[in-house]
Amino acid sequence: MQKVYIYLENGTYLEADSFGVQTTSVGEIVFNTSLTGYQEITSDPSYAGQFVTFTMPEIGNVGVNSEDMESKSAFAKGIIVRSYQDRYSNFRAEGSLENFLKEQGVMGICNIDTRYLTKMLRAEGAMMMIASTQISDKAELKKLLDSSPRIEEVNYIEEVSTKVAYTHTSGTYNGVRFEYNEAPTPKAKIAAIDFGIKRNILNELTQAGMEVEVLPNNFDADTLIARVEAKELDGVFLSNGPGDPLMLKKEQEQIKKLIAAKVPMFGICLGHQLLSISHGYDTFKLKFGHHGGNHPVKNVKTGMVEITAQNHNYNVPENITEIADVTHINLFDNTIEGLKYKNSPIFSVQHHPEASPGPKESAYIFSQFLSIMGK
Repeated sequence: MQKVYIYLENGTYLEADSFGVQTTSVGEIVFNTSLTGYQEITSDPSYAGQFVTFTMPEIGNVGVNSEDMESKSAFAKGIIVRSYQDRYSNFRAEGSLENFLKEQGVMGICNIDTRYLTKMLRAEGAMMMIASTQISDKAELKKLLDSSPRIEEVNYIEEVSTKVAYTHTSGTYNGVRFEYNEAPTPKAKIAAIDFGIKRNILNELTQAGMEVEVLPNNFDADTLIARVEAKELDGVFLSNGPGDPLMLKKEQEQIKKLIAAKVPMFGICLGHQLLSISHGYDTFKLKFGHHGGNHPVKNVKTGMVEITAQNHNYNVPENITEIADVTHINLFDNTIEGLKYKNSPIFSVQHHPEASPGPKESAYIFSQFLSIMGK
């Protein structure tokens, strides 16, 4: 393995081994506590611009396969693992994680103390870093990092969103994979706005009984409103995605039009945050974010505690209760995890009910979208 040199914005300088693409890359470092699903995490568009530190020490054991991709490619800057296993063993495997990272242009960093990194991020918060297999000089790495844009200054939505509209044509129904012409008769037709949408979100929307048309992030709200009024569409879904939602000014203006027209809407993660901002309540950045598959969330209505998958650095403010009812609360830090807007057919959640990876205790939320649309 080739050596890789790492410099963090707090001045920490580290040396490790590289098993992915050989390059120099700048991004934000976060940690993820999921025990499984490294391929789904690496290919989740919400990780665009980030290095993901896995707290699970052994990574690579089960290889990779095409079915577990959450998007058309991997958008993470890199992954950081304690111990990489190149010898994979799984009947579904089609190749090694190392070859996958090289094909996708993603850095892989191993033989490093991920426990140390995680404790540092927990104490000091997520931060920018640079990793290089080409540059070892600490001063040069610092200079490059200091001159690079921060993650909140980059619009990664333009990179991860689809460029053309399409209809989602496969998924699962009652646990069985199907192609679109074999799917159950849809109860509703929706437009899903792609800010970095995960494939399993599309699968779950379809399984819940929706025909899903996926649109780019530069969608036109007036067109959607006209289609809803003509009963060609029943509602709009706002997807997850990377980066700081406050910089997405064009998207916010379009969402404001949908809100004013009382179009039924459902948002997940970034979609949840954009709905808050578009209602006039700006988001704030968490210290180190929520990333993993073991976050307890309380359903306020039922009192049940659901173990959820999460991947976000930003959160909606407490004073949004002026216009929305809180439906879900994070039991780790009491931040808001779900909202139902008052006198409006709009609701959203911060966590990921589609999981992939993670538990599926919150999958019922997709069916609630049908209720919001009167279906």
